[in-house]
Amino acid sequence: MTRESGATLVEMVVSVVVISITVTGVMMVIYQTSGHSADPLIRTQAIAIAESYIEEILAQPLTDPAGGDTGGSESGETRSTFDDVTDYHGLADTAGALDQAGNAIAGLEGYNVTVQLTDATLNGDAAKRILVTVTHDGVTAFSFPLVAYRLN
Repeated sequence: MTRESGATLVEMVVSVVVISITVTGVMMVIYQTSGHSADPLIRTQAIAIAESYIEEILAQPLTDPAGGDTGGSESGETRSTFDDVTDYHGLADTAGALDQAGNAIAGLEGYNVTVQLTDATLNGDAAKRILVTVTHDGVTAFSFPLVAYRLN
């Protein structure tokens, strides 16, 4: 009598269950990854926006060239006429990222930018600590802060 070899019904059922669990796990990872695939894009754009604002602010003198620094923007000044670092204190672009002239930047409407300045001392020298924070309307827990210092 010859003996035939093969899989039993129980072995087949166990194999199907193991494969199903594995496929389910892989599909959950794919779902999670695709659900958060926009996060790196949002982070990259937020970094670029914050760096742009920091560069604009750092290009300004630390104190008002006309004198009479108020710790914020002087009466009648707009972002396009800011002439010193402290003019940016309290700036809040909540309708999207704006260029220096105050025009909305296409595609960046969901980003909100705030600027806060505080006095600081670095190695005994007077400085301003500039905090630019970028948030996004679509991701409530997202906040990207970028800090820079401006010395004389």
